[in-house]
Amino acid sequence: MPEIAEWIDATMQLEASPYRAEAERERLASDLDFYGASVGIVRGTVRDAGRRYPGLSHDEVTALSSELWRPRIFERRLAAVVLLQSHAAELIGTDLTRVEGFVREGRMPELVDLLAVDVVGPMLRTLDRRGRARADLVLDRWGRDPDDWVRRAAVLAPFRELKAGALTVDRDRVERRLRSAQDVVPTDAASVVQDAVDRVRAVLA
Repeated sequence: MPEIAEWIDATMQLEASPYRAEAERERLASDLDFYGASVGIVRGTVRDAGRRYPGLSHDEVTALSSELWRPRIFERRLAAVVLLQSHAAELIGTDLTRVEGFVREGRMPELVDLLAVDVVGPMLRTLDRRGRARADLVLDRWGRDPDDWVRRAAVLAPFRELKAGALTVDRDRVERRLRSAQDVVPTDAASVVQDAVDRVRAVLA
């Protein structure tokens, strides 16, 4: 997968702007490095990579996501998330371990929310009954995790299903997860969780 990751990296850098990089670093108050490529460029580059290197297997997709994520560069990490998003229907329950690692390191809505809403959420919808039950147990654990960002991801994962009124969502379980996420001893970043809870409660109402 290094060849594909290098192609994605080089293509994003061709469209990068040092002025945008500085502006984004300041806007996001992040200690990551930035190339200064727009979200549209990142998404377009991942899409073009799919055309250039078609037919990637599940294992190749997940390995490529880790290859992209490894450097502390915002655009590479966003590309990893976009890659998983475009293959969400092919992901399986055990991929939650990888996603959890990304969430713990992501620590900003621009990465964590996409992982929760656009990767985990769609993945849940494709799992069979047993797979969904196991995944829900993982999300329940996330909802009790001391890490605010992991709890945020647990809260937001069913957001699209809830918004669409899907009957497959156990609303009582979602509500219990919201309470668990709020019951953990508050930290300086408690608003990270509360913001997500408020968004989900708005669609539960």
